[in-house]
Amino acid sequence: MSLLGSSLPSNYDRTPTIQVPGTAAWSGWAEVLGQIRAAADQRAGLPCIVIDTYPGTDLAELARAAATHLPAYALINAEDAALDTEALEHLLSCFLTDDRVFGVVSPHQLLEFYDPDRLESLRSQLAQVNQPTLVFGWGAAAAVTNPSLLVVADLARWEIQRRLRGGMGNWHVGNGSEDILRKYKRGFFVEWRVADRHKLGLFSGMDFYLDTNAAGRPVLIDRATFEQSLDLTVSRPYRVVPFFDPGVWGGQWMRQVCNLPPGAPNYAWCFDGVPEENSLRFDYGGTLLEMPAQNLTLLRPVRLLGERTHARFGAEFPIRFDLLDTMQGGNLSLQVHPLTSYIQQHFGMAYTQDESYYLLDAGEDAVVYLGLKTDTDRETLLSDLADSQTTGEFDAERYVNAIPARKHDHFSIPAGTIHCSGQNAMVLEISATPFIFTFKLWDWGRLGLDGLPRPVHLEHGKANIRWERDTDWVQTHLLNPPEVLGSGEGWCEECTGLNELEFIETRRHWFSVPVSHDTQGTVNVLNLVEGREAVVESPGNAFEPFTVHYAETFIVPAQVGGYVIRPARTGEQVATIKAFVRGTQR
Repeated sequence: MSLLGSSLPSNYDRTPTIQVPGTAAWSGWAEVLGQIRAAADQRAGLPCIVIDTYPGTDLAELARAAATHLPAYALINAEDAALDTEALEHLLSCFLTDDRVFGVVSPHQLLEFYDPDRLESLRSQLAQVNQPTLVFGWGAAAAVTNPSLLVVADLARWEIQRRLRGGMGNWHVGNGSEDILRKYKRGFFVEWRVADRHKLGLFSGMDFYLDTNAAGRPVLIDRATFEQSLDLTVSRPYRVVPFFDPGVWGGQWMRQVCNLPPGAPNYAWCFDGVPEENSLRFDYGGTLLEMPAQNLTLLRPVRLLGERTHARFGAEFPIRFDLLDTMQGGNLSLQVHPLTSYIQQHFGMAYTQDESYYLLDAGEDAVVYLGLKTDTDRETLLSDLADSQTTGEFDAERYVNAIPARKHDHFSIPAGTIHCSGQNAMVLEISATPFIFTFKLWDWGRLGLDGLPRPVHLEHGKANIRWERDTDWVQTHLLNPPEVLGSGEGWCEECTGLNELEFIETRRHWFSVPVSHDTQGTVNVLNLVEGREAVVESPGNAFEPFTVHYAETFIVPAQVGGYVIRPARTGEQVATIKAFVRGTQR
């Protein structure tokens, strides 16, 4: 018997793809550079092509390909004008901090990473070149005033992480052998923030968009196709491309349910609904291209998020869905998330990581650790947590409520509440987006998969624990049963009760008949939490029917308005959980 209670094979789609009809793409360096060269030849004057890249792009591969396929071109790496490592480190030191995990969000513009004298020298060099020229690198567009063609070369954030884990260093610091957490920190707090600001300013003048995710297989589309792809995506339900990762506490549920390969020891995480990290996958007549899902948020924010949500958060997707698998695994770390004022003052983030645990599945012994036990002595708890760092022992259940968890339970976890999922639980985590701000208090004496101690942040943690959130408070404020909001023949809608301190609202629908929804002017994020398959349709045929499978997260942009979800099989009962930003509906 499978974990789903069925012998049916998994139908979870790990490569959701958006078909863009009537379009074409070019794949491989020969086609890509041939198309770029042909377009440049049609422009007046001596060709000067700019390929402005995202940090992490393999510039050596690009240069080799250009030397082969653009033999008449002078090749200039704009990054030769960058600050040297010492100057860059001095500029960024207060944003990177000495902490292994946490930094401060960088406010920099990319030109600040360049040496003014070197950049001016590069511009002078370009003015004297008397042959076709290709200028490439992160910031290449800053070196050329009026390029013949501008190509934006992009890279998904998860692919950057793969490369960092494989030994690639961060931008211009030569830290390939450094701890992956420190390399990720530099990306998260500095490089990716600056890179997104920079590329946002390039899109309006872009001629081509270049996907550089797959080594040796770049994919190129023209600007019209790029714009058409975004317009299509924001007009219909869609899924991002999920990624799965092992962890020290990881389980085995996702391996079966999501049809994952056997190589990893476990799968702990699945990011399926985190646009800042995930990508979109497009099909142009059989040629596949991936781009960061963040591009949709940056370039279509009002149509995607809705006017009120955009006014509140800016061009940032505020809701995150991910899966946490401890089935046949171990407990998550005992943790707390920062209060809003703390995350603003210490890390430069606008809002914090309120969250909730929705139980997709649970073993008979599953628990969620939530809130302090009544009459817990603050100093004793903090002393025992500090001692645990050397003794490797801590009695979590002496201090924290271990609450039995059952399938379809939903636990609200506002920031400041001590918590974690126990073993043998399959959690759909529904939370606000700032997803790395977890202050571990106790990690059950484990090392990370890299063999290093997992970072614990007691000083941050003790500054954010809300000590009044004890057993009684949790029972009163976080464990309210679902409230039935409406029902009829074959359907029932419930409010699953996220705490009033959280900005995310959730609704669960049980149904065996078609159920009508409306975005009401704000983005909706949903997951099929019960049933094998459901179909999302437009009452006015504004988009093609969209099929979703068990445990898949999907996004319905604000501009979609009305939509209907029905079971794929007549009469089968299914269920969805839907999240949206509270107070932004029309």
